[in-house]
Amino acid sequence: MADANGSINSYSTGKTDFWLHANALFGVALSDGEGLTGLYMPVDDPLVRGPQPMEYDLGHGWFAAEGIPITPFDDTMTTNTYPLMRISAVGTRDGQTQGFIDVVVPVATETDCQNCHRTGAMAADDAGITWSANPDIELQSKINILILHDAEHATALGTSQPVLCAQCHYSPALDLAGTGPAGDQVGKPIFSEVMHEYHGLLMDGGLPVFPPDDPVENTCYQCHPGTITQCQRGAMKTGGMDCNDCHGDMLAVGGTFPLLPGGSIDGSNDGNPRRPWVDLPRCQSCHTGDAVSYLSGADLVADSNWPFRLRQAFATGDDSASPLLAINTRFAENTNTLYRFSQGHGGIVCEACHGSTHAIWPNEVNSANDNEAAKKLQGYVGSIIECSVCHEPGSLPITANGPHGLHNVNDSRWYDDGHEDAYEANKSGCKACHGLTLTGTSLAKMPTSRSFGIEDKTYVYAKGDLVRCDRCHGMPEL
Repeated sequence: MADANGSINSYSTGKTDFWLHANALFGVALSDGEGLTGLYMPVDDPLVRGPQPMEYDLGHGWFAAEGIPITPFDDTMTTNTYPLMRISAVGTRDGQTQGFIDVVVPVATETDCQNCHRTGAMAADDAGITWSANPDIELQSKINILILHDAEHATALGTSQPVLCAQCHYSPALDLAGTGPAGDQVGKPIFSEVMHEYHGLLMDGGLPVFPPDDPVENTCYQCHPGTITQCQRGAMKTGGMDCNDCHGDMLAVGGTFPLLPGGSIDGSNDGNPRRPWVDLPRCQSCHTGDAVSYLSGADLVADSNWPFRLRQAFATGDDSASPLLAINTRFAENTNTLYRFSQGHGGIVCEACHGSTHAIWPNEVNSANDNEAAKKLQGYVGSIIECSVCHEPGSLPITANGPHGLHNVNDSRWYDDGHEDAYEANKSGCKACHGLTLTGTSLAKMPTSRSFGIEDKTYVYAKGDLVRCDRCHGMPEL
């Protein structure tokens, strides 16, 4: 779909040379435009179906389209790493669209190695080796990697192009079936290890090439799509956190240190190196509870304003960066399950209300494509909290059984007469978000400007205001 700037991405053929090399790299004969999982971009579809069907995944209980062969170039060949696609629900009997939402399908080519591996740079300056003279610096740096690998490991990659690193170094990202290492991969270190641990241990003049305390621009973003693409672009970035605060440094990501008890996603890998794409940070590792019950300790990096929210997902001094487990599970994922697979209120997936992992709503750039879904669903950016997005207004009883214990939002029945009885019946429940003194916390913050009419008076809350009892009346008995 076209975004607000008119950028639309509907096809991939002609935008990349992928199909010239797919067979040699992956051992599959693909037709032009066909992805590794058999999917096409809409215009490339040989069946000319337009909107593409999605398959139902019985295991997860959702419809999915894995492996969409999309490129970061729109139909005018302008770079757009966050293009929009429309997901529609269509009636099987009448073929009519029942509803739709436009979502970002992120894609980037910024993953690059030329800062170190271009000819003459620190990883390609050995005078005893003949380095690439290719005028295309990106190609030059990648050829130099093959030359360096051949020099250090007595391989013949330079004469075996094209080369897929994951052919020898297993990567779960390319193993959708989850069958594990096979063929040339057996017995060799996995891809994440050879990238993160190897480079994390590299020294130059007695100092680490990638100092663990350096900004991500000097470490993670040397390879990952960040400096330009800004792959981490959501609420956590706005809050001042970066890759290291969740994942740890390169040695932690590379599995150099064994995970602490509880550090693996399901407990089965505690004491072993972390499994890439599996033993990942958790929401509950920073969102450890509410204003009444939460993790605390001298080795935890708590937010200076709201101690129930941490700014680092692991304990200080833990070289493995093992994700913390919360005792209060109010904001926890499903047991033994990553955020991107977890479901909550009414079976809705967590990402449907909060956005994808590295783009948790809101993106601080109001016009960003990431924010479009929330704007269309509830009229403003941020996590989906308006009951009326899914429920007919007034159809719900007065309740505090919403997601994470949320009460009816923007419902006059709640602030007219519902909240007083709710407080008397469950004081600790109200304090969990509004604070022990009922003067408000970040869990009771106005997501957008609102006004309330109560007893012939109008009360106006601006976006970001903390909801507190004494704004409208005297403090109740604590």
